[in-house]
Amino acid sequence: MDRREFLGAAAALTATAAYGWPTSLPRRLYKNGIDLSIIAFGGIVVCGLPQEKASRRVAEAYDRGVNYFDCAPSYFDGEAEIKLGEALRPYRSKIFLAEKTMSRDAKGSREELEHTLQRFHTDHVDLYQFHAVTSTEDVDKILAPGGAAETFFAARKEGKVRHLGFSAHNAPAALRLMDALELDSVMFPVNVNAWENGGFGPQILDKAKAKGMARMALKALAFGKWPPNMKESDRKYPKCWYQPIDDREMARLALRFTLNQEITAAVPPGDERIFDLALELASAPLPKLSAAELTGLKSRVSSLEPVFRV
Repeated sequence: MDRREFLGAAAALTATAAYGWPTSLPRRLYKNGIDLSIIAFGGIVVCGLPQEKASRRVAEAYDRGVNYFDCAPSYFDGEAEIKLGEALRPYRSKIFLAEKTMSRDAKGSREELEHTLQRFHTDHVDLYQFHAVTSTEDVDKILAPGGAAETFFAARKEGKVRHLGFSAHNAPAALRLMDALELDSVMFPVNVNAWENGGFGPQILDKAKAKGMARMALKALAFGKWPPNMKESDRKYPKCWYQPIDDREMARLALRFTLNQEITAAVPPGDERIFDLALELASAPLPKLSAAELTGLKSRVSSLEPVFRV
């Protein structure tokens, strides 16, 4: 932890807002002098909430120091963008807005970008990402003539996006895309179960560091996939396609694992309760795990299939 991070953590511990929580999360460098809160607000958090409550949640997160907001048009068929876009109107110039597209062609990704800009009442997004790159076929489509890469680089020239990146769900595809394009950042699972038991993550981190790309973490508080015999109606966290870690001590260890892997920030699961837990835990010092702590955590998470494997 450098001096700036240390001071940010100290401020978070000593300052309290009217609600009794820390006013400032630690921040880390993204790119080009931009510092981001180490916990991001994922758009799924506001899904299922009335707009008034969604706006209040965003205001509270901002007051606690969150300046990194991540969303996608595919989240609940646009509900996340609509509600988060309205809630962020008072803060748009003060926050870092990351958006995504599932479209792999130039026309579709352009249409999604323009729709996103309308929903967020803005003329640009700070980070535009290829969403959930899952196969080498995805990469082929992105890079092909008329592929989504054309829209991305054209939109950056137009000032409609400031930075370019992608979220990775497949390691070989991620490595290939990083070699093919000059991108600013990659978002990928930095999750103890996927990393230690599934072998997914270290190779993406290493490549991103070699390319000078910022690294953003997905699935920090993912326990693993829901048990295959569990009905969706029995899931405690219906907005999560995987089982999140809700045990406080285990979550603290998992977050320490993730935030000590040379990344800028982590995006917690979209459930409001897990997001609140992540905010609270990240406001305290998060030292590197000892060998004994890592061994114990690996053993606990191994009871579920990792969210991703190589």
